[in-house]
Amino acid sequence: MYPTNWTSVGEIVLLGFRNLHNFKFPLFSLFLLIYIMTLSENLLIIALVGSSRNLQSPMYFFLQQLSLSDLLGSTNILPILLQTVINEGAVVSLVGCITQMYIFGGSETFECLLLAVMSYDRYVAICNPLRYTSIMSHRVCVGLILLSWLLGFGIILIIVYMVGKLQFCKHNTINHFFCDFTPLLELSCSDTFFLLQIDIIFSIPLVICPFIFIIGSYICIAHEILKIVSSIGRQKAFSTCSSHLAVVSIFFGTLTAIYVVPPRKDSQTISKVLSLLYAVAIPLVNPVIYSLRSKEMKDTLEKCLRK
Repeated sequence: MYPTNWTSVGEIVLLGFRNLHNFKFPLFSLFLLIYIMTLSENLLIIALVGSSRNLQSPMYFFLQQLSLSDLLGSTNILPILLQTVINEGAVVSLVGCITQMYIFGGSETFECLLLAVMSYDRYVAICNPLRYTSIMSHRVCVGLILLSWLLGFGIILIIVYMVGKLQFCKHNTINHFFCDFTPLLELSCSDTFFLLQIDIIFSIPLVICPFIFIIGSYICIAHEILKIVSSIGRQKAFSTCSSHLAVVSIFFGTLTAIYVVPPRKDSQTISKVLSLLYAVAIPLVNPVIYSLRSKEMKDTLEKCLRK
């Protein structure tokens, strides 16, 4: 039973970076620049892959989906972040807060699955090159992507539905710059134990299994690369995987640091900094690490600029 004097929460206050008010204009300018660059880079990749015949391989199709996910995640987080910086906080409705959590959780879960699919693509390309085109056909690639989108947003929808059933009747202040799962649950006066267990159970097929699959794929890839006699061929094979390994390391490294490592006394500040890397910096650097270093991508961009 809840106390008779509780008041239902209809709005959530995001504190953001209130203790940095002396730097709010430089921070606002920096985050606005990051947002503009993130939109430009990812829209450019989506447009180039969609319009160029030279970029119709499975690898570039998956990169286009990665850019779409990063674009969705940035548009979901950065406008609210800009508002919290310039206004020293932001007020969002409870429904809007849960919606933001859903879009964030869905896009990040999709990216976990997508990185696993991309590691499988690299595995087939290096370990079974003669059958690559038949195994990674367009139909298979589209099916894998649709399955990843459905699993990412479909399973998270179950958690969001359960969050929507909770009673929010305590404080309405979150010391963060967006509505994340754990800070939102801390506001609830309902019993959240069962929901936390469901979240842990869902994280096994959506986060842990893809990570283990990626590690297994690269163990097989490394074993195959070591068989290559030519140093040039070995270097070329490794270069096709280095960008993906960099993205995987950054993505799963920050994911582990935020959600797996036990919290410390200064965990709120550390969580904000890591969340900036996770939700803001990664969508910015992914196109640079992955796509804009590609010779085919550069050649296609040069042709478009000449036209």
